[in-house]
Amino acid sequence: MTTHDIGRHLHSYGRTGVRSPNLDALAAGGVLFAQAFATAPQCSPSRASLASGMYPHNNGVMGLAHRGFDWDLAVPHVAAVFVGNGFQSHLFVGQHVSQHPERLGFGHIHADAALDEVLATPDRLYLEINFEETHRPYPPAGKPPAGLVIPGYLPDIPEALEEMAAAEQTIAAMDLAVGRVLEALERAGRARDALVIFTTDHGLAMPRAKCTLYDPGLEVALIARWPGGGVSGGMVREEMVSNLDVLPTLLEAAGLAVPKEVQGHSLLSAGGRDAIFAEKTFHSYYDPMRCVRTRRHKLIRNFEMAFAVEVPGDIQAGPIFRADPTRYSKDRASLVELYDLEADPLEQRNLAGTKDVAGIEERLSAELWRWMRETNDPLLNGPIASPRYRLAMES
Repeated sequence: MTTHDIGRHLHSYGRTGVRSPNLDALAAGGVLFAQAFATAPQCSPSRASLASGMYPHNNGVMGLAHRGFDWDLAVPHVAAVFVGNGFQSHLFVGQHVSQHPERLGFGHIHADAALDEVLATPDRLYLEINFEETHRPYPPAGKPPAGLVIPGYLPDIPEALEEMAAAEQTIAAMDLAVGRVLEALERAGRARDALVIFTTDHGLAMPRAKCTLYDPGLEVALIARWPGGGVSGGMVREEMVSNLDVLPTLLEAAGLAVPKEVQGHSLLSAGGRDAIFAEKTFHSYYDPMRCVRTRRHKLIRNFEMAFAVEVPGDIQAGPIFRADPTRYSKDRASLVELYDLEADPLEQRNLAGTKDVAGIEERLSAELWRWMRETNDPLLNGPIASPRYRLAMES
């Protein structure tokens, strides 16, 4: 199960004002990964990593997949892997990694609620359920609820209260949908033997979060429950993990081999990561950047000049951005950014180029270049052409 645009903004992740009782119950009966990160801070590239276990620049989705942007998954989708091993695969609602869902490997694509009927079959099943309640535009919000906390990276203004209240309203609606899925598993007698994974595609759809490589753009919720497989008990795991790791976890749970090209590793049998790597290449426009994050530090390399942060159009329509667009529309000052996440968790003081951290900057820079070389990042060969550019050259 996935949802859009909420990062870790859930009650089980310490956001006390959020109403998400069904996800709270899932976490209480399973395992919550406290330090899970996406490979990319935008929808299609991150979801393509969930679907393939590969970084966006390796799976073909370096930008949005819908019409007008036209990126498309170029490697096998996890649904095809399961179907090739005798499973029935079902997609509920959208997928956003291809304009051609029929090519992804799903045997059945549902626009309506046929879940009880599907679960009543004796088949081994791979189900993908993608909730859309939390995607902008938000419905009008009422009075901000008691306990609502404005994230520290947002300005402390009335407009932030209004916008966060609207976001939390959609989270509550999505949580109800999660509850209906969990109830359907119980009715079908499948709850004990089902590995249930809930995650989000990237951080909150707020300025200085979504579409940035700062933590608010990359942090994701990741909750797993599998009573029959020992994934239970309300455990919290603190190691850093990537959403690359979801696909190999699913395959290991099903007793299937993990394809050699998969870059993630199973959370059932492997520990956490010493470093997380993430990227952005295209969203609203070409804005290539790459980062490496350790427990203590993050280094971001920006490969083009642009605004200090990209704020997508739907977020620009919100009251926070409209209250002061100049807060986000300044020129980007630095090609390299380095942050001490312990001393500066909001990533506001760029330490790159300073003497005290010169050794750390050198080490992380070398790590980032090494990762780009080992994964054959096309950015190493020069600017990356978009599908629209290739289309224009052919017309």
